[in-house]
Amino acid sequence: QVQLVESGGGLVQAGNSLRLSCAASGRTLSGYDMGWFRQVPGKEREFVAVTRWHSDSAYYRYYLDSVKGRFTIARDNGRNTVYLQMTALKPEDTAVYYCAARRGTGTVAYTPGQYDYWGQGTQVTVSS
Repeated sequence: QVQLVESGGGLVQAGNSLRLSCAASGRTLSGYDMGWFRQVPGKEREFVAVTRWHSDSAYYRYYLDSVKGRFTIARDNGRNTVYLQMTALKPEDTAVYYCAARRGTGTVAYTPGQYDYWGQGTQVTVSS
């Protein structure tokens, strides 16, 4: 079992930055794909970014097109933590952000149903 706890959300003005953290416990993150998703009321949960396991020392990163160049996902396996650095935030980035995990398979997963473990979410609100 993997337990995930997100933190770092808040209210910011457009153009500013936030860094989300996802702390894992129960198992080491090494070998796991770690993703960030977001959801607004009335809409489906949306893929944002993932750092996916490729090999013992390699992880690949993928992003939603609308956040490329603004968001960066990073992992620290030693601290069992994944981060989402968000810059140049826009009002449309407002959502509850969720951290997710699954054991790496060598392929990338973009849909929520492909992940086994989830955090409770952290609210990000960007004002215009």
